[in-house]
Amino acid sequence: MGSPPAPDFSDLIASVGRALRGRRIPFMLIGGQAVLLHGKPRLTEDIDITLGVDTTHLPTLLSVCAELTLTPLPETPDAFVRDTFVLPARHADSGIRVDFIFSTTPYEQQAIARAESVTLAGVAVPFASAEDLIIHKLFAGRPRDLEDAAGVVRRKGRGLDWVYLEHWVGEFAAVPGREGLPGVLRALREGA
Repeated sequence: MGSPPAPDFSDLIASVGRALRGRRIPFMLIGGQAVLLHGKPRLTEDIDITLGVDTTHLPTLLSVCAELTLTPLPETPDAFVRDTFVLPARHADSGIRVDFIFSTTPYEQQAIARAESVTLAGVAVPFASAEDLIIHKLFAGRPRDLEDAAGVVRRKGRGLDWVYLEHWVGEFAAVPGREGLPGVLRALREGA
């Protein structure tokens, strides 16, 4: 297990986790916070949360934001979420940005079900598994994301479920612009 999130982050993540669970919204942490758990520790300035619900749950999420003093960043959250499936918000007290990502794909549902529970401030919070974090990072494909994925592979290499990784990376290779994902995964595995 890697480093836990920094204290301000841990408290906010726990509060968000408690509020989402209380409203029965399935979720998992992805992005930099999950990298802290599975990969090479690095500075991260936000919290990325995949929600296992569609955008019709925006009113419920807005009530979570109001409860936790998370201010939505778009002027018109409804329109922004409808166009992007993301609600970015900023925590009033700490200034930490939280991005909520709506997703109901079969892959995301499975990833949320596979998430690893970590207790933060007394709250069990689901973090993306190492494999699902790698998949998210490879799909994003930015240099920082590829570096994060390589760090997870270096750290967890032999313990990773390579059949699962190859399956989903193969599925996502059908998305235009993502055809090279299997080759990137192969290179990561060979470099581990």
